[in-house]
Amino acid sequence: MTPRVPSFDGMTAQRIALVTGANQGIGYALVEGLAARWSPDDLVLLTGRNRSRVAEATAGAAGASTTVARVEGRQLDVTDAGAVARMAAELTEEYGGIDVVVSNATARITPDLPQEEQADEFVDVANGGTHAMLRSFGPGVRPGGRLIVVASSLGTLGRLDERLHPLFQDASLKEVESVVESWRAAVHAGTAQHLGWPEWINVPSKVAQVAAVRAVARERRETDLRDGTLVAAVCPGLVDTPTSRPWFADFSQARTPAQAAAVVLDFVLADPVDPATYGELVRDGKVLPWPSGAQAG
Repeated sequence: MTPRVPSFDGMTAQRIALVTGANQGIGYALVEGLAARWSPDDLVLLTGRNRSRVAEATAGAAGASTTVARVEGRQLDVTDAGAVARMAAELTEEYGGIDVVVSNATARITPDLPQEEQADEFVDVANGGTHAMLRSFGPGVRPGGRLIVVASSLGTLGRLDERLHPLFQDASLKEVESVVESWRAAVHAGTAQHLGWPEWINVPSKVAQVAAVRAVARERRETDLRDGTLVAAVCPGLVDTPTSRPWFADFSQARTPAQAAAVVLDFVLADPVDPATYGELVRDGKVLPWPSGAQAG
């Protein structure tokens, strides 16, 4: 049987998308954007760990004037790897696979508290959640689909001390997980900066997210490119949200969540896939080179 290869031009059978961390901010805007661009036969799943917030956000997205596709809410705590695996299996059984998976969940941190006091929840969501999503949903992405992690321009090796580069270079997903746990332990032990890790925990976390995407992409690349499937990390740029507000002083050039989501979706839904972007960190449709993070041209 010839595998179903969806096109993102609205001319195919039902498509299924899932977005994590989608009850607010850019995750919510991604749901709204997908629901506006897809057709009435399509389904966009809005997920988050708080049931009431998911229900409220789903009602808002489903009732938006621009919504065309169906929007349904599902409770999902990405820090629970078992729950992630169960949902991936349920959706594969129910729909035969999934077309777009966007791993967007994150935890809020603040400069008002010591980094070590916030590290566990932040790492569990941003990194543990990313790992769980890649591992469990990756096999269920249909040919021609998209497996995307929302990351940051902070997520390149050039953001780290050169001593740390070998830890992530060509690492497998399991090895990335091990590095993350070693770094987390060093944060709690007070030795992280001595070992070369930045004080701001957001930086190593983002590097690890991109490294995880690259690890999964290396294993899938040949098959995915043949089938038109995209695995990538995306940087939405500076987005004006409560999560980013404590860390930056100038938001004059920041995007709203809706503006950022539109740029991300332009890339995610582009057809055909540009092989140069496969497995990479992409901002505004251009690759941020892994060694440096500096865009060419």
